[in-house]
Amino acid sequence: MARTPFRVEVLTPEGSTFDDEVEMISTRTTTGSIGVLARHQPLLGMLEPTELRLYRSESEVVSYAQGEGYIQVSPDGVLVLVEEAHPPDELDVADLREKLRKAEDAMAAAEPNSEGRRRAATDKRRWETFLRIAEGSS
Repeated sequence: MARTPFRVEVLTPEGSTFDDEVEMISTRTTTGSIGVLARHQPLLGMLEPTELRLYRSESEVVSYAQGEGYIQVSPDGVLVLVEEAHPPDELDVADLREKLRKAEDAMAAAEPNSEGRRRAATDKRRWETFLRIAEGSS
């Protein structure tokens, strides 16, 4: 069944990663997974690292490894503002494993309840998620 298309833009600090019409978007907020269709109620949410899925149709899906950020749903469409958004086939598994190892080392070296430990934990979650996405696309 065809759905009504709506505009989605994915922005990172480097610029626009995606700007086109889709029938549905699937991502993860801090409170759980969310799917957005056309005419969704306005929403502002914080995003967690996950696989961002942009459904152009039921059979055509554009995916990204999505970092932390925000989603804004408005009558004009959806804006996804994230630290990073990478196509899964562009992720380097060896590089992600090294980043994960460094984040784990930083967590172990940081003081409990410190900002350094929180940053390292955030990095660890991101690299674990990106690694799962990269290994799933192989």
